[in-house]
Amino acid sequence: MKFKYSCLSRRRFLSWLGGGWLVTLLASLIYPLFKAVIPPYREPDEVALPLSEVTELPPNSIKFFSWGIKPGILKRNEDGYLVAFVGVCTHLDCNVQYLADQKRFFCACHDGWYDENGQNIAGPPPKPLRRLFLYEENDKLLIRREEKK
Repeated sequence: MKFKYSCLSRRRFLSWLGGGWLVTLLASLIYPLFKAVIPPYREPDEVALPLSEVTELPPNSIKFFSWGIKPGILKRNEDGYLVAFVGVCTHLDCNVQYLADQKRFFCACHDGWYDENGQNIAGPPPKPLRRLFLYEENDKLLIRREEKK
C-alpha cells in the first residue's frame, strides 16, 4: 500500500514565510498610525467612591483610585479638606508619587516636582496637576472632571 503525503514544498513554505513576514512588517507600521488617529482612551465623567473609605484618611495622606486607565489621587490636607488630582505628570503622562514628608508630588521620569496643591514648582512639567472636583451625595464621594453647574 502506498501513502500519499500532502506536504508543502520548500519553495511554497518559504513563500508563505516571506509573505507572513511582510504582513507583520506592514501591520507594525500601520498600527501606530491608527492609534494616533483614533484615541484609545476616553476618561470618565465621574467616579464614585464610598464615603466610608475616605472618612478615616489621616491628614497629609493620599488614597489612589482609578480614573479610567490613569491613576487618580485623593489627598487630605492638613486642614482636613479633600482634594483630588489626576495622578499623571503634565509633561509626559508619567505617574506621580506623593512624598508626605516633603509635602510634594514627584514625577520620577524627568525629575518634575509639584507642591501639595498640585502647582508645578520644578523640572519640566509645563502645567499644574489636573484638579478634579469633589461632591458628596448620599453615602458616596463623587469625583468629577468638570464642576457641577
